[in-house]
Amino acid sequence: MGVMDMISVLGHEQVIYCHDKETKLKAIIAVHDTTLGPALGGCRFWNYRDEHEALIDVLRLARGMTYKAAISGLRLGGGKSVIIGDPETLKSESFFRSFGRFVNSLGGRYITAEDVNIRVEDISDVAKETKYVVGASAVSGGSGDPAPLTALGVYHGIKAAVDYYHKAKTPLQGMTIAIQGCGAVGRNLAKLLDADGVKLIVADINKSNADYIASSCGAKVVATDDIHKVAADVFSPCALGGILNATTIDQIGAPIVAGGANNQLLEEDSDGKRLLERKILYATDYVINAGGLINVAEELSGYSAALAKQRVASIYATMTKVFEVAAQKNIASNEASDELAKLRIASAAAASPDKRLAHTYASQEWIKG
Repeated sequence: MGVMDMISVLGHEQVIYCHDKETKLKAIIAVHDTTLGPALGGCRFWNYRDEHEALIDVLRLARGMTYKAAISGLRLGGGKSVIIGDPETLKSESFFRSFGRFVNSLGGRYITAEDVNIRVEDISDVAKETKYVVGASAVSGGSGDPAPLTALGVYHGIKAAVDYYHKAKTPLQGMTIAIQGCGAVGRNLAKLLDADGVKLIVADINKSNADYIASSCGAKVVATDDIHKVAADVFSPCALGGILNATTIDQIGAPIVAGGANNQLLEEDSDGKRLLERKILYATDYVINAGGLINVAEELSGYSAALAKQRVASIYATMTKVFEVAAQKNIASNEASDELAKLRIASAAAASPDKRLAHTYASQEWIKG
């Protein structure tokens, strides 16, 4: 399938290929939908096998951001960017400033932020070239690392899933939760769960990350190939996507899947149905991991850490609503969340059809309204 065919099928408005010979920057920016507002989504730095793999990733991630913003009640559209290459060797101030100039050239249709392998200091360098950026350091006028708020949202989503599964408010104390991925989100999530008296089982491709949680939270460490199989109350994927697939779904040892990773379903339609058939309660990834987006969106109308945390807590109610709709219609939870997100976008498009593609970061009335 060609690039234009993929864009057409997934419904993207714009895909931009970026190259800077001097800094060796190679990046792709995907703007999926701007019906609700400018496209906001982080930048992922990954050593992809080839440009096609990078394109597929950025297209799926951008669409996920559209649905994430819509179902979270934000006046934002969805976009994403990926940088292709080795983050260990390519990073520099000039490299990220080059990327910032490409972002700036879009005039506010896309607002960037941190994602995998992008740190606060990196995004602060991007901010030296463009105002269309969130999540930079406080010194640069941003709210800093969004990972703690992403983890907080996952925590509220796990509580919603546990309560819905047990049909009553149920303390997490004494439960066993298996976390796959002990990076920034997984580490912060582990701390929150440990404070609630949860028994943790963890795995990470970087053993030192898992060992850190083992020493700080008393977690048991298992192999990355086994983490989804362990007997637990909740399996929480917090690494890269595709973990839920035709092979692994039959092996899952928990009745609930609720984690912070993006694109957890390898095949959205079939794998969502497989989870439903196995009676595994699945917390749709882009709903439960929306805390980071909700947090950085606060920057656009004047950042308040307290208000950001309050709004992240609303993930509990949103996640519960998804479970209820899925049960009422006997459909997979990812289908239910897609329906809810599309409904909000369609309603906005019908109310203001002339605003599509017209939003800019500089015009903030719609954000505050």
